[in-house]
Amino acid sequence: MSWLVVKLGGHALDGLAPDSPVLVDLAHDVAALVADGTKVVVVHGGGPQIGALLATAGIESRFHEGLRVTGPETMDYVAMALGHVNLHVVAALNRAGLASIGLSGADGSVVRATSLGPIWDRAGGDVKVQGDVLEAIWASGLTPVLSSVAVDDDGRPLNCNADAVAGAVAGALGATTLVLLSDIDQLRADLSDGDSALATVTGDEVRALIDAGAVRDGMLPKMMAALDALAGGASTVVLANGTRRHALRDTLARAVLTTEVVA
Repeated sequence: MSWLVVKLGGHALDGLAPDSPVLVDLAHDVAALVADGTKVVVVHGGGPQIGALLATAGIESRFHEGLRVTGPETMDYVAMALGHVNLHVVAALNRAGLASIGLSGADGSVVRATSLGPIWDRAGGDVKVQGDVLEAIWASGLTPVLSSVAVDDDGRPLNCNADAVAGAVAGALGATTLVLLSDIDQLRADLSDGDSALATVTGDEVRALIDAGAVRDGMLPKMMAALDALAGGASTVVLANGTRRHALRDTLARAVLTTEVVA
């Protein structure tokens, strides 16, 4: 059985209600893959949900180089928001008939990271994943749904980019495929030129685009995650727009616009 890692961005969800069409379809797509013999891990972020909760609490969202500045108080709200997303994704999978369990990186210390530095505070990088924990959960008959909260060596929580966590998970498991679902159709060689979309790109070409500044902002962590996954042994990484119904099914079938990153 092969591993498939699915990263679900907060922007890819049209809502978290039980009748949310995109979430319901995603749950059925994952359940169908598991029924066909694929071992799936779902990794999710929740940027919009975090931002909304911080706004309700009267806390300004601040970013530096595309990553959320996460002080201790903000970290508490990040954990709450991601826990809320996790609950609803797990509930949707269970409702689709797939026994699932929600996790943060603190559970079993499955995701460890280090602070990116004083500017970002509790935002984490250098993500490491204990694949054996996820394998044990799968062997118990449960599909893991992992939020992007990690812990440091002192057991303190860190807010990690969900793309980075997904890439580390895919590498740790030697996943056949990592699917990155967000609100973007494809990688572009030139962000301002819609005709420069790339259907297939190699890792070396991605590195060249990064060096040239063509990959930046929110796309940068996605492509870094792709490189990490490939370096860890993943065969392919696919970027696609997850805001559509049955986005996962259609992405794997290449029935929609995608960018495939290969070694």
